[in-house]
Amino acid sequence: MRVTISSIVDKKKKNEKITMLTAYDYSFASIVDSAGIDIILVGDSLANVILGMESTTEISLDEMINHSRAVVNGSARGLVVGDMPYCAYQEENSQPLKSAQRFVSEAGCQAVKLEWFDRAIEVTEEIIKSGIPVMGHIGFTPQTADKLGGSVVQGKDLDTAKTLIEQAVLLEKAGCFSIVLECVPWQIAKLITEKISIPTIGIGAGSYCDGQVLVLNDLLGLFRKFRPKFVRKYADVFDASVEAIKNFISDVENGAFPSADESFSVNEEEFSRFKDKLDV
Repeated sequence: MRVTISSIVDKKKKNEKITMLTAYDYSFASIVDSAGIDIILVGDSLANVILGMESTTEISLDEMINHSRAVVNGSARGLVVGDMPYCAYQEENSQPLKSAQRFVSEAGCQAVKLEWFDRAIEVTEEIIKSGIPVMGHIGFTPQTADKLGGSVVQGKDLDTAKTLIEQAVLLEKAGCFSIVLECVPWQIAKLITEKISIPTIGIGAGSYCDGQVLVLNDLLGLFRKFRPKFVRKYADVFDASVEAIKNFISDVENGAFPSADESFSVNEEEFSRFKDKLDV
């Protein structure tokens, strides 16, 4: 049985921490789900860590839907949230509601996530009115990073801190069931967490948030292009994978793989009867 929206909200009321990780395919979704994660985010970060793109703004809605469907198929417990890509709701002539509906009807997601932008409240209210739960996202918003003045950390001065608090309150009033706080000073994240009744999920926002999220590929040491300050690497799957592949190469080259146990065979007596008739 999947984690529900109400159970996520209840966790804050019970002062229980919420866990969230990204996943982008069937196999890793199954691993994350088996570990007991609360929320699985099909993040648009797949543009960077899976597809090798420079910016999350490059990824298409179809790509996000396709990967979201794989994650839903690979999970049975975690609440799956589809990350709305830039093209789905921020580009001119985009159709936010139809895009959100695709995450639910085609991919099977239980909710969608939207980064803050100029029309965030209007779009959020429209999607929630249609019956689709929305997770908000404020602070550092990668899709509109060019508008943040070059600074990653948001809320380090009075004006920007007040703006973040105002945004959080507006998203709560709009009906969001939770809000991601990215790259926000822990003091501001703590104030926001205490001010609103819905859960805050931090990434680079300190320990006072109601939950935490990381990109799975960062946690496992799979993505090496850059490593944000807030990332804790829990395993080095990259090096372990390289070592395993090197062992495979070596075994193939020296004839150790495959072994007899890893090969199929025909009965020797039967083979001796027909091998002379084979045209080889």
